[in-house]
Amino acid sequence: MKRLIAGAAAVLLTALGVTACAPNPNEGITIGLITKQEENSYWVTMRKVAERTAKDEGVTLLTATGQSDVDVESQREAFAEMLAAGVDGIMIAPTDSTALNDLIEEARSDGVVVIAVDTPVDPSDTTNAYFGTDNFEAGQLVGRYAAARVTDLGLAPKIAMLNLAPGIASGLEREAGFLDGFGIGSDDSTIVAAVDSQGDRDLAADAMRTIIAENPDVSVIYTVNEEAALGAMDALEEARIDPSSLVLVTIDGSCAAMKDGVRPGRIAATAMQFPENMAREGIHAIIDAAHGASAPSGFLDTGTQLVSGSPASGVDSRNVEFGIRNCWGD
Repeated sequence: MKRLIAGAAAVLLTALGVTACAPNPNEGITIGLITKQEENSYWVTMRKVAERTAKDEGVTLLTATGQSDVDVESQREAFAEMLAAGVDGIMIAPTDSTALNDLIEEARSDGVVVIAVDTPVDPSDTTNAYFGTDNFEAGQLVGRYAAARVTDLGLAPKIAMLNLAPGIASGLEREAGFLDGFGIGSDDSTIVAAVDSQGDRDLAADAMRTIIAENPDVSVIYTVNEEAALGAMDALEEARIDPSSLVLVTIDGSCAAMKDGVRPGRIAATAMQFPENMAREGIHAIIDAAHGASAPSGFLDTGTQLVSGSPASGVDSRNVEFGIRNCWGD
């Protein structure tokens, strides 16, 4: 295990070596995976599935992670280290959609396959391919649900949005999708607050406390991910606001949020993602390319599904039982 320090941020870089008794057709293939942080079980799931897949396929996997969803410097250092290690391909969930483009272009010029996972870069063809959720569609799903559900409840729409951060395409696409699904623009008068949460539970809770103080009658809460949703729930509970009295929607599909949020009705609906698909498909694509197949290209949609314990009129969704069976994390 090697610890790399980039300013105040720490990067953990580990190598998983695999041996086998039988001849290994993938011997000598090395793949890198760079995620955003380990506090969110989404990224832990992606790493663990990548490790299992690498072991099954007999390849060496290098992994690295930073301290937050906006930790760019840790990713730059990890990317450079992986290139120096001679990897055949790198999967990366970029914390900024343009900040690593120079390194990605350098890698590809040296024949290294680079796949963006979960979060695309800008322009999208900077990487060979992008494997992830259709984030606009995920936002649309929860936006349509929220619009229908608030009508079902007979509430006037007063919307609070806990977005991600500037410069991160996945968050911007989810935000745009939610607005489109709800049928409003970003300047609509029904939006009483829109703040960046960095997808962090504590920051989201702080933001939600302020929103509640200024808009105690908020009826719709959109959060960019379930960590932010959990933070919003913390603030609602502190304010003694019954979550069933409003509509809280989010995106991710973790087991923690499914069991503690969706099942008891504290989260009205979530758009489930499938990070395990991103990890498996990315490793398989890089292995194939290392054996001479064409490098992956374009967008591979790894799926999204709306899950709710409180169906909304005219909106298709799967039930909590489906969510529990298909969720990820602990």
